[in-house]
Amino acid sequence: MTAPPHHDAASRDHLMHTYAGPPVTFVRGRGSELFDDEGRRYLDFVSGLAVTSLGHAHPEVAEAVAEQARTLLHVSNLYGNELAPEVATTLDRLVGGGDAGTAPGGQVFFCNSGAEANECALKLARRWAGPGRHVVVVTEGSFHGRTFATLAATGQPAKHTPFEPLPPWFRHVPYDDIDAVAQALDPATVGAVLVEPVQGEGGVVVPSSDYLAGLRELCTQREALLICDEVQTGLGRTGHWFGFQAGPLRPDIVTMAKALGNGMPVGACWARAEVAAAFGPGDHATTFGGQPLAMAAARATLAVMEREDVRGRARRAGARLRAGLDGLPGSVAVRGAGLLLAVQLESPRAADVAAAALASGLLVNAVRADALRLAPSLLVDDATIEEALGILRRALEDA
Repeated sequence: MTAPPHHDAASRDHLMHTYAGPPVTFVRGRGSELFDDEGRRYLDFVSGLAVTSLGHAHPEVAEAVAEQARTLLHVSNLYGNELAPEVATTLDRLVGGGDAGTAPGGQVFFCNSGAEANECALKLARRWAGPGRHVVVVTEGSFHGRTFATLAATGQPAKHTPFEPLPPWFRHVPYDDIDAVAQALDPATVGAVLVEPVQGEGGVVVPSSDYLAGLRELCTQREALLICDEVQTGLGRTGHWFGFQAGPLRPDIVTMAKALGNGMPVGACWARAEVAAAFGPGDHATTFGGQPLAMAAARATLAVMEREDVRGRARRAGARLRAGLDGLPGSVAVRGAGLLLAVQLESPRAADVAAAALASGLLVNAVRADALRLAPSLLVDDATIEEALGILRRALEDA
């Protein structure tokens, strides 16, 4: 798709070139729809990379943010605000499964992004494990963030090369290989295992049904922490509040962000109370974490999610979307969970197909050269799914 003529380079001269030039500029959104600066309508099946899980401009979230902006934006963590404890209590309950009485009694640190949530988890694991047990086992194909520590944890060597040397505290093993973890998890040096319940940026890869339970057993045996990176999978996306809830296990630390503010930058690191106790005042901090504006967005987002039963909606809509994707030309497999799905193509032409879909009014993204990722709003309706499938079918035929 050729960018409109007025999207010239001069208009982006003062932005660092950390992203490719955009093929389109969006100016407005509504639910599953986006509109560009020429008035064209698009269906959004990317959701800002699994961020706008309630769709664009959700009225309750928008009103909560507007009202909070008129009331109190920021006070710093030297002082308290009324919202952060309430949101932390809700997240603790959702980590426990979401039902009354299921809160596992954990504690939450609020931050601004998924990378920061993972940084918090890594620092907390270091404090908990003590001297000498600084190594963290991570997996190949993973993605945990772009800071130096979370980049080093990320299992994608191509992203490492421009910034080496990186922190050497990480031991990478194949994903979904419990024997490899067992070999790497030396209790004398390893303090934690960091894993995604579903690898999102790695291609929407779902592990074997017993993989996470095996990790839990190993970590318990060797007194290491199990950290679940739920930045992309958390808060209803997979059909559960958190991806790890697909199996009966309890992690020690859970990180989340993306969907938590439905577009407002907010992240969180939850930990079992005994683990969280390893942090003392001054051990970790962030200027904007837990500030009233972000917490107002998070509180409203979580309230809508619970009322609308986004877990059930993700399962039902995901089944419909998966069934439609299965029959598309050039599709050899569909993988994922809930409304985090990937279409495996018969050839490495995902970027061309994504561009063709965009030209016809549908956002999907090439998560790998041969795979397209779809992550629509958790409130997406059947008519929108069918319209998107029609556009994607034509894109696969034409690209």
